[in-house]
Amino acid sequence: MLRIASISLFALALVGCAAVPPSERNPRDPWQRVNRGVYKFNDAFDKAVATPVARTYLRVVPQAARTGINNFFNNATYPDVMVNALLQGQLKPFARDTGRFVVNSTLGIGGLFDPASHMGLALEDRDFGQTFGKWGIPTGPFLVLPFLGPSDIRDGLGRIPDAYAEPWAYIRNPYWDYGSLLIYEINERANLLPITDMAKKTFDPYAFERNAYLQAREYMVKGPQGQQNSAEDELKQLQQQ
Repeated sequence: MLRIASISLFALALVGCAAVPPSERNPRDPWQRVNRGVYKFNDAFDKAVATPVARTYLRVVPQAARTGINNFFNNATYPDVMVNALLQGQLKPFARDTGRFVVNSTLGIGGLFDPASHMGLALEDRDFGQTFGKWGIPTGPFLVLPFLGPSDIRDGLGRIPDAYAEPWAYIRNPYWDYGSLLIYEINERANLLPITDMAKKTFDPYAFERNAYLQAREYMVKGPQGQQNSAEDELKQLQQQ
C-alpha cells in the first residue's frame, strides 16, 4: 500500500542501528544491523498499539462476524491473485480464480460468505513479488520495512503494483477508504496473532520471523525443491565466510 510505504520510508530514516549477535550471521541478511533496528521499532509499535487492538477485536467481535469480514476482504483483494495467475502464465488457475471471485461476489453476497470453497474453488495466494520470482528476478537482500514487517528487495518492489490491484486504490471517499483499510489491517493483525505469539517465545524472534518469511516465499516461488536448494546455498556461503 503506497500510503503506508511512504510512512515506512520516513520511519526507516529515523531508526538507529542495532547490535548484531556475532553468532547470528546470515548471507541473505547483509543489512542485519539496520533490519534489527527497524524490527525493534515495529515490535514497540506492535506491543503498544497493534496487538492490543487485535486482541480487543477478537474479544469484542463475534466469530461469525469475523469470518464474514475475513471472507469479504479475501474476496475484495482477490483480483490481485487473478492478475498474477495470468502474468505467471497459469491459465487454468486463472480460470479457477475468476470462477471463485464471481461465485463469492454473487452467491456469497459480495464475499461475506465463501460458497466457492465448498465448490472446490480453493483460496489461492499470489502477488507481484511471487510473479517477479517466477520471471527470474532475484530476491535481493532481506529487508524489514517499518510497519510492514519482513520483506526483501523484490517483494518490496512488488508491493507497488500490488497496491494498484487492491480496492483502496480506487475508493475516492476518504471515510470508506481509510475506514475499510483500518478494518482490513486489524483483521490481518488478528489473523497473525498465533504466529507472532509463537515467534516472541523463541530465543531470537527476529531470526525466527526472518527465516520463516524467507522459507515461505521461497516455497511460493520455487516449491519444495527451491526451498531445499536455498538452504544448501546458504550453508555453502556460511562455510566460505
